Amino acid sequence: MKRKLHVMVIFGTRPEAVKMAPVIKELKKHADRIETCVCVTAQHREMLDQVLQAFNITPDIDLDLMQPDQNLAQLTARIFTELDPVLKAEQPDWLLVQGDTTTVMAAALLGYYNQVNIGHVEAGLRTFDKWQPFPEEVNRRIAGVVADLHFAPTENNRQNLLREGTPDELIRVTGNTSIDALHLIIQQPTPQETAHILQQAGVRPGDRRLVLVTAHRRENFGQPILNICTALKKLANQYRDEITLVYPVHLNPNIQDPVYNELSEVDNIILLPPMDYLPLIHLMKHATLILTDSGGIQEEAPSLGIPTLVLRERTERQEGVTAGTLKLVGTDPEAIFTAAQELLDVPEAYAAMSGAVNPYGDGHAAERIVSALLACGTDS
Repeated sequence: MKRKLHVMVIFGTRPEAVKMAPVIKELKKHADRIETCVCVTAQHREMLDQVLQAFNITPDIDLDLMQPDQNLAQLTARIFTELDPVLKAEQPDWLLVQGDTTTVMAAALLGYYNQVNIGHVEAGLRTFDKWQPFPEEVNRRIAGVVADLHFAPTENNRQNLLREGTPDELIRVTGNTSIDALHLIIQQPTPQETAHILQQAGVRPGDRRLVLVTAHRRENFGQPILNICTALKKLANQYRDEITLVYPVHLNPNIQDPVYNELSEVDNIILLPPMDYLPLIHLMKHATLILTDSGGIQEEAPSLGIPTLVLRERTERQEGVTAGTLKLVGTDPEAIFTAAQELLDVPEAYAAMSGAVNPYGDGHAAERIVSALLACGTDS
């Protein structure tokens, strides 16, 4: 009897968990042919746990590596030290990593050291600037160097990999698993937390509109986040009787302190603690406009038909900009305000963005990934 394919899935942050959840569910549909092991580093403990709960996933191995004020070097060292014996004990045929976190970079290198086949989910994203986003751009490049299968969300990502010398036979264009996850979550009832926020914001169809804001990236620490706050204040004042801005604020003091200092007294801006994935997605459904520096939201918002302004100087999700579902505005206050004003005031501009075709897939990426693994089997 042919032995089962042993696949280890490893992740450590909320975005990774969201995007790996559909893959894990698909792997487990093939329990007769695949033995699945889920390992988490818990690089982000609380934010990770609420996604695991939302998707009903229980890790087989939990390294629990999060510590207060842990820097990148310390986290990387701990992943190497704690994960290496796990890989030696499990000896998986395939190690699946997703995206561009420190967990991805360290786990991919360890897989290489242990001569394990590596599948890189969400491969080929590039800004071609090693500092933006930091450290993600370098993390994903390192993972790409050692990967044995590259699961590229889009044709553009495939072309990036080909330009870097990746053999075409090692690339599969799958769509992005974030769309798979979105389809799973959107079917669930609206959480009470979301309903409460909408009531607090006074959002009503044909009346007051919701503008959702998320901004937390390292490259926006300092003056950029202050610039973003300036733009948000101007928007709030210009549309005092028309919009409510809702901003779930990241816990990092580099974001918390300036945001609360600048925005806490503005009447039609609601500042919230970080939101769980499930209520956040349902809140996105009700937004008229989204302003974000998040990577995942750049994929999710277009699937919901919501125009999105990207508060970054560069994006690795260029497909959305090309398709017209995203607009890259950076952190200049006037650029942010002008772009938002056009979408709020000009119905034709709004319709053009909200009606653009989502370039990130059809919700079947996980099926394609698992099919590719089964086709490869234990051979790299």
